[in-house]
Amino acid sequence: MIVVDTIVQGILLGGLYALFAAGLSLVFGVMRLVNLAHGDLIVLAAFVILSIATALNLSPFVALLLACPVMFAVGWGLQTYLLNRVLGEDILPPLLVTFGLSVVIQNGLLELFSADSQKLTAGAIEAQSVSLGPVTVGVMPLLTFVSAVAVIFALNQIFYRTKLGRAFRATSDDRETVGLMGIRPNNVFAVATGIAMVVATVAALYLGIRANFDPSIGPARLLYAFEAVIIGGLGSLWGTLAGGVIIGVAQALGAAINPEWQILSGHIAFVAVLLVRPRGLFPRAND
Repeated sequence: MIVVDTIVQGILLGGLYALFAAGLSLVFGVMRLVNLAHGDLIVLAAFVILSIATALNLSPFVALLLACPVMFAVGWGLQTYLLNRVLGEDILPPLLVTFGLSVVIQNGLLELFSADSQKLTAGAIEAQSVSLGPVTVGVMPLLTFVSAVAVIFALNQIFYRTKLGRAFRATSDDRETVGLMGIRPNNVFAVATGIAMVVATVAALYLGIRANFDPSIGPARLLYAFEAVIIGGLGSLWGTLAGGVIIGVAQALGAAINPEWQILSGHIAFVAVLLVRPRGLFPRAND
């Protein structure tokens, strides 16, 4: 039963990693952009939720509803006025620009909020638990996993069953031809990044409730997100969920053996999957 409980806790932890990774996977799937500032944007979203909740004396869940439009606008603006200018055949300029953006966000948050750890307070729900057969799980980890599944399901519905999704896929496949058909690729990219930032805001909510956060933790969130995306297969949203679960279970099993092995176990699982499937478990991208 201890092993079963450990695996279940790892699966639920994987939901949080999948939320970290879903926006990154969406952006890569649409424009083949690896956003090195993604982790810092998640942290930025956590501070936006904290600021709204504090200023208006709201629950973090209510503050999330106000933070999502703000972060959509941030993503849309970054893509329109910064990232679209460096997209092209050469992958190096976007990497350099997003790395610089990461540095700017971290230092800006340090100036505004200092290096002190912060936390979102959700009240009694943080300590509540429910029984799932033979195991007992926390309500917040369970809600995190359910939210991850819901978010990835919604992204898949958008991607494959809407006019916007068709524009995403067409622009990803052939940007030049799409432009000739009256679709403006730069606008499509901006909307995709805006949606990715909404997903990042949902991830930020659960990050802030479940653990302390400060301006410096963004790169670690990026690492988990990147590993989940690679394990699942570049551009595969459901694969991203599978990648997050694999990392979460590996960390939980490692921590059960020795708490010092938790983080290392996740990285070992990442390398092990790549040794067997170098392109990930469910690769969608062909290039």
